[in-house]
Amino acid sequence: MSFLPARKGRHRQRYEGHLRLVAGCVPYRLQKDIEDSNGSVTSRITVLMISTPNRDDLVFPKGGWEDDETVHEAACREALEEAGVKGILDEDPLGVWEFRSKSRQNCCNMEGGCRGYMFALEVTEELDSWAEQTSYERKWLSPDEAYKCCRYDWMRDALRVFLRAIEDDRTSGRAERLEELPIFSAANAMTEHQMLTSAGYSAKPPAVQHLEESFTNNNCIVQG
Repeated sequence: MSFLPARKGRHRQRYEGHLRLVAGCVPYRLQKDIEDSNGSVTSRITVLMISTPNRDDLVFPKGGWEDDETVHEAACREALEEAGVKGILDEDPLGVWEFRSKSRQNCCNMEGGCRGYMFALEVTEELDSWAEQTSYERKWLSPDEAYKCCRYDWMRDALRVFLRAIEDDRTSGRAERLEELPIFSAANAMTEHQMLTSAGYSAKPPAVQHLEESFTNNNCIVQG
């Protein structure tokens, strides 16, 4: 099967001030044939993460938002290039997170700063071959496993918001304009909590409480 090669380089990369703009998604699928005795929708959900060579932790697909595409197109492209999946992307982002790129984690200045827009992607097609197949291995996980194995705190935050949105009534009609979305800083957990509260996520559903209470260490063991 032929596929478009992954985009390389940053000559078309978007920036806002000193921040590199990034788009990504939380790919998921609903397992409708599974009965949940507790009535929690999250037990019927699996999420897709990708692994990189010589690492045990996992990430969600994401990458640079370029100047010839919308943020939605960038998120879908990254899912296709890195994880080999297509699907239905939610129009409204889960949120916006500011973080430092992996190569600049220990810098004291503003170099390496990123602003990431994350979306939920319901997977409808999983390709056998994809552009970055040699660099990434994909894994379908339960939300608990995904939370435990996630490499970055800000991606854990995105997973929390995704689960809250799933448990909430997604047909409530609540819509947020892109420029009005709260920006979450992974370095400040209290600020993140306050921003979630102001955005309408004041109560934690049982599934989120379970995620936050279940893991007391960073060990990650995933069956391939």
